[in-house]
Amino acid sequence: MDSISRADHRKRTAAVVLAGFCAFLDLYAPQPLLPMLARHFQISAAGAGLIVSAATIAVALAAPFVGLIADRHGRKQIIVPATLLLVIPTLMAAASQNLGQLLFWRFLQGVLTPGIFAVTIAYINEEWKTQVGAAMAAYVTGTVLGGFTGRTLAAVVATVTTWQWAFVWLAALNLAGGLAIRAWMPEGKRFRPVTHEGGHAAQILRHMRNPQLLATYAAGFCVLFSMVALFTYVNFHLEQAPYHLSTAALGFLFTVYLVGAIITPIAGRWIDRLGHRAALSGALSVSLLGTALTLLTPLPAIIAGLALCCTGVFIAQSAASSYIGRVTKEGRAAAVGLYVTFYYVGGSAGAVLPGALWSRWGWPACVALIAMVQAFTIGLALVFWRPVSRALPVPATPASERGSL
Repeated sequence: MDSISRADHRKRTAAVVLAGFCAFLDLYAPQPLLPMLARHFQISAAGAGLIVSAATIAVALAAPFVGLIADRHGRKQIIVPATLLLVIPTLMAAASQNLGQLLFWRFLQGVLTPGIFAVTIAYINEEWKTQVGAAMAAYVTGTVLGGFTGRTLAAVVATVTTWQWAFVWLAALNLAGGLAIRAWMPEGKRFRPVTHEGGHAAQILRHMRNPQLLATYAAGFCVLFSMVALFTYVNFHLEQAPYHLSTAALGFLFTVYLVGAIITPIAGRWIDRLGHRAALSGALSVSLLGTALTLLTPLPAIIAGLALCCTGVFIAQSAASSYIGRVTKEGRAAAVGLYVTFYYVGGSAGAVLPGALWSRWGWPACVALIAMVQAFTIGLALVFWRPVSRALPVPATPASERGSL
């Protein structure tokens, strides 16, 4: 363990778990509401997918700039304000009178979100000298719980009251989480600011010339593409015959996220012991099996498939995120920011592109596309990821590089 007290270690871990929770509380909360919102705004399934992709596109655009700012000013100085400011567009989304307004506020939610999770990943890679995989898995567990809570809460509140009140409740949770992070997250002890003019552009160019990082960015694109595609269009699949699930029931589908919340921390130790390539390949193989199970007719089989798929994706995300820290010795926030851009471009594509397949060939066509993307991701890791020392601590930025990154 790092050279800090157990109490401080627990607080630090709780803070990064809460950061993951708050980042993903709002981002995908509208997913179970999409059939309801499609009827409300009189739009197609693909059009409703824009409510998800408006936020994820904004994440993709903002992430590199957030990483550069965090490399200059620090980690906590970005994470806490971003979490608290997220309350504003979440409340304003509740006041939306038309689809355009809702998309605008969803876009602003996406702009603020990388300030929480992209910077938190960099914070973990810097502040944990050992057990980085376990720390990253704890963070991802927070994202799992946030994603589950946001979707389930939104579905239940929208069913009992209106979809607008769902956003009000989400804003209240964001406020509470931001205040807790502010209290529990210690200032970074190993952070070294980037101050040299032009250093950021040089960093990004070096990252984009690193084949291991490029493969990781492509893997991130594919991982979130498959996750968003599956959990967006399965709502339309299960709303139809023979299932006819209600909005609340669709929200409770995301209970499968809790399986990932239990398994992902254990998987963090597997990443540290077995290596990132083996962990990602094994995780996405499980995810492939789960994707195939959703083609079966019985609802329990579909739910089991969703549980396997999302658990595999969570483990793959832990492996990819911690792998960045292992193969990047400088400008980690910028490296993570680029990863997040690719990751959320993939998520944006996953929310919209399968809509054409859904309208023509239905759920089996969507599943076939998702399975191909997952198989391709396994191939990327096997070909391009090189093993790195599992015992190697993530180094601090050397003094000689502090003014030239």
